[in-house]
Amino acid sequence: MDVAVARKPLRADAARNVDKIITAAQQCFREFGPDVPLQTIAVTAGVGPATLFRNFADKEALVLATLGRQLRLRVDPVMEQSLLDPDAARALLRVIEAIMTAASDDANLLAAVAGRRRQLLRSITGNVIGTLGVLLGRGQAQGTLRTDISLPDMIQLLGMLIGVLDTLEPGSDAWHRPLSLMEDSIRTTRPARPLPAQEHQPDLTYAGMAPA
Repeated sequence: MDVAVARKPLRADAARNVDKIITAAQQCFREFGPDVPLQTIAVTAGVGPATLFRNFADKEALVLATLGRQLRLRVDPVMEQSLLDPDAARALLRVIEAIMTAASDDANLLAAVAGRRRQLLRSITGNVIGTLGVLLGRGQAQGTLRTDISLPDMIQLLGMLIGVLDTLEPGSDAWHRPLSLMEDSIRTTRPARPLPAQEHQPDLTYAGMAPA
């Protein structure tokens, strides 16, 4: 997956430092949450703050690089396999599920840049959008995906799914339920399967909607 951030080739020692910092960032965000200080990440990586800031101007740049690496490692292989799948609708859902799994596992990274998530995610999508477009077109030609759905629709649906993670407990896999609801909405024929179980009922008391 291409990351829209131009970087000059690094020396071997500098490249190792970058890799250590990104690995430490992933660990620290998972362990300490979205507000983890950069100093903690530098200590965990075994580098000085100057080394961290020489490679990453701020927390957002570090989050961007960490998310980008995770998507390259976890989503790119799924996309390559999905493009070979003769069932385009199934392949499309597999790619979205891979993205959601990666996003769920690193939800604290997304929470750290909640205010600028749209801009940051747009810069690391790379060939994901292209792959979704290819699979959507194939599925529509095969008659398994609705022909009135556009690629921008798919991108918005994916953004909505990622937003669901903000409403779930860390580590929860309850996002499978809204993913299934999305699948029901884009297929020409609704799959004959029950929805995944709901994690818990939402608290509606604040809206005055609690049952009497």
